[in-house]
Amino acid sequence: MSLSHLLPLLAFLLHVAGVLAAMHAVMHTRTPQGAFAWALGLALLPYVTLVPYLYLGRSHFSGYVTLHRAHRQRLSQASQDGERAGIPPSCERYGALAQMVNGMFHSGQQLKLLIDGHAAFEAMLDAIAQAQTCILVQFFIFHDDGIGRRMQKALLERAAAGVRVFVLFDGIGSHALPGHYVEALQQGGVGIHPFATQRRPNRFQLNFRNHRKIVVVDGWLGFLGGLNVGDEYLGLKSPLSPWRDTHLQLAGPAVLDLQRSFAVDWHWVTGELPPMLPPRPAQGEAYTLIAATGPADPQESCSLLFTVAINAACKRLWITTPYFVPDQAVMSALRLAVLRGVDVRVLLPSRPDHHTVFLASTLHANSAIEAGVRIYRYQPGFMHQKVILVDDDTACVSSMNLDNRSFRLNFEIGALNVDRAFAQDVERMLLDDFERAVLITHEEYGSASYARRLAMHVARLFDPIL
Repeated sequence: MSLSHLLPLLAFLLHVAGVLAAMHAVMHTRTPQGAFAWALGLALLPYVTLVPYLYLGRSHFSGYVTLHRAHRQRLSQASQDGERAGIPPSCERYGALAQMVNGMFHSGQQLKLLIDGHAAFEAMLDAIAQAQTCILVQFFIFHDDGIGRRMQKALLERAAAGVRVFVLFDGIGSHALPGHYVEALQQGGVGIHPFATQRRPNRFQLNFRNHRKIVVVDGWLGFLGGLNVGDEYLGLKSPLSPWRDTHLQLAGPAVLDLQRSFAVDWHWVTGELPPMLPPRPAQGEAYTLIAATGPADPQESCSLLFTVAINAACKRLWITTPYFVPDQAVMSALRLAVLRGVDVRVLLPSRPDHHTVFLASTLHANSAIEAGVRIYRYQPGFMHQKVILVDDDTACVSSMNLDNRSFRLNFEIGALNVDRAFAQDVERMLLDDFERAVLITHEEYGSASYARRLAMHVARLFDPIL
């Protein structure tokens, strides 16, 4: 067949494929706006939109939820109905959230804020060095740099001492991690795997990433938060240094739910389950709900976590996030909180690490200012922490950004803690952060050039994948 005949045939087949993909988008895209945008683009411009849709258009992570259900009884074996009866009234406003994430508020947690990378990594590495039985480690990003090699050395030393060590990393987030880093761990007896979108190769689930950051030592001591394994998270790399982040150390029954989250991800990758060790008896006073969210959930649990927290606020709602791309439900909840007289503040970075999302965030921040939300920009370095403070008794530390990627595309982990003493610690931390921030006004948007404002509106078109 000559080229002159082949090209029209290929164009026809491409348009047929575009129409079929448009039908798929109409049936499976979560929002009407997204369905309309994909369907229109696929039907009219398939040669531009078909490949991006195959990679970015999926909104549900197939297979994972079936696996989770199959092992739910085993993974939830230590959840006792007796603990539920002890939940205080202060936790009842989050009851729907606990049901949604198939979790519970565990009593008796000991909590410790780990402010910035040096404190967090020293605590994690010290705990790893003292491990006797089992270590679970999961991060979105591993780098082969100073802190990455310290982590590698610590894990190898414990593996050599007979401790069972399991490591997960995201294949896209850790794309720069050299093979010899992983091979050294494997040869030293560490079980290490990238989180895959499917057990068999499937390049069309590239859009789903595992953004969780978890460390569990001997089943009783756990860590989670915003940090990844890399020197930049210690503030050692310009232009984003100093790096502002927050991690959480917890001990108590809730650590079992951190193990469960890791176990489901590990089983997804390997077909096996790591050890599930019982936590030590409770010694603290905090109530903690571990929320493991992701695109396999039947509902948009991460977005709903933010919505529930916002709706629970009576006096104060302070949120810190590096990216501010709220969906309509979260933005509406913020507006209602302001109308209720709640002190609503959002702390954002003043420097971008991703220019497109920074532009979109700036536009959404302007909309929030119009609604009465007080928006602050943190001045020294880059602010990456993900923290929510509700009134005087509730604080959440997590890996969750306030954006659609965390809401719908990423696997995330967070700890919602009800405890006045811990909330006071978070309040002091955030007050110090606000001292280093400036309150922004409409002037940030209004004084921008026309070209920059146009760029903000164009960036907003990519909200569903930011």
